[in-house]
Amino acid sequence: MNPVIGLSLGRIAVGTLAVANPDLAAKAFQLDAAANPQLSYVTRLFGIREIALGLVTLLVRGKTRRNLALVGIAVDAGDAATGYLAMKDGTISKKTAFTLIGPAAGAVGSGLSGLRRG
Repeated sequence: MNPVIGLSLGRIAVGTLAVANPDLAAKAFQLDAAANPQLSYVTRLFGIREIALGLVTLLVRGKTRRNLALVGIAVDAGDAATGYLAMKDGTISKKTAFTLIGPAAGAVGSGLSGLRRG
């Protein structure tokens, strides 16, 4: 399977979890939903973004899919950077940061791999 397709399916799955059960998604991300009741709102925003990006990437072909893969790489790089910045300012622990940064960095790698495969 092309990594871009796999990544798109993963986006849809993670996004669906975030929208349907934001508290469970927060727990998976090692974030404290009880201490921050607004987290469910932000988690759902994240989820909708992931679902939309995953679906639209699956629905197109050719150069448009390549361009959307580039958008996904930028989004995932931004997610990784956000995890790093949150760790640096003490918002999240190092352990939580690596839980967030790892998948985002992996998604960047998968996106780049998919671009190379065409």
